Amino acid sequence: MAFKDPRAITLAGTQTGATKAALSPGKAIVAGFLGGAYIAFGGLVAISVSSGLKPETWGTLPTLFTGAVFALGLILVVIAGSELLTGNMALVPLAALRGRATWGAVVANFTWVLIGNLLGSLFVAYFLAVKTGVLTAELPLARLSAIAEAKGHTETDWQIFLRALGCNWLVCLAVWMALGADDIGGKVLAIFFPIMAFVAIGFDHVVANMFFLPAAIFAHVPGIGWDDAVKNWIFAFLGNLVGAGVFVSGSYYYLYGRDPEDQPGDTPEGDGRAISATARSSFAESAPARTQP
Repeated sequence: MAFKDPRAITLAGTQTGATKAALSPGKAIVAGFLGGAYIAFGGLVAISVSSGLKPETWGTLPTLFTGAVFALGLILVVIAGSELLTGNMALVPLAALRGRATWGAVVANFTWVLIGNLLGSLFVAYFLAVKTGVLTAELPLARLSAIAEAKGHTETDWQIFLRALGCNWLVCLAVWMALGADDIGGKVLAIFFPIMAFVAIGFDHVVANMFFLPAAIFAHVPGIGWDDAVKNWIFAFLGNLVGAGVFVSGSYYYLYGRDPEDQPGDTPEGDGRAISATARSSFAESAPARTQP
């Protein structure tokens, strides 16, 4: 199974981030809609498979089951192709740090993708989760209510921030390692374990919470309102941003992205659509694919 080493992943992540930064608003919103919907699908199946599993009998295993199937969301995002804010929080700033995108383009990308993610999440929450009756049956509704209560009321603002930091550290590592895999099987494997881990731990993902909390509101879960949702989203966004920017893009830029010989060539517009021949040669020489035994 061929894969890239960390330096090669840094170069690939730079190119990917530059391409994302160059997306038009329309494409960013549509791709963001798909990304939000895919994460919502992961949340929907996670609730479905973990409903009715009483902790008295199953202990903490329901969270493991939840995480195992929730990984579907990021697998769809990465392999089918779409835009997800939390992954972009690592890749697009990396491109800016390495001179392949402007910081204005970073902010614009985050804005349009965030809008798309929210619309996709709300679409699945309202039409496919609640109006279909999938989450309004007794057992799924009880599971959804417990998740919404935890994210909307039980967790403090500081806890949401820290859980979101840990979440996106793992999510962006999943995206990072998927960039390092050269086939679909390797990408799925790279994604599965970090995503399973963050869900099983109980961390907070801002786009996933754009599904869970609105679904609870649409299903008329008592005590859950839009103020609870917005507060959670704000602190989850901030934590996700720090987890991605400091612990993934910032760290790997420091380790592998500052060497002059590895700097990709700039295009006239600085939009990152092309890499110079020199950069491609550097990539091939410094980061050849390896084969695992």
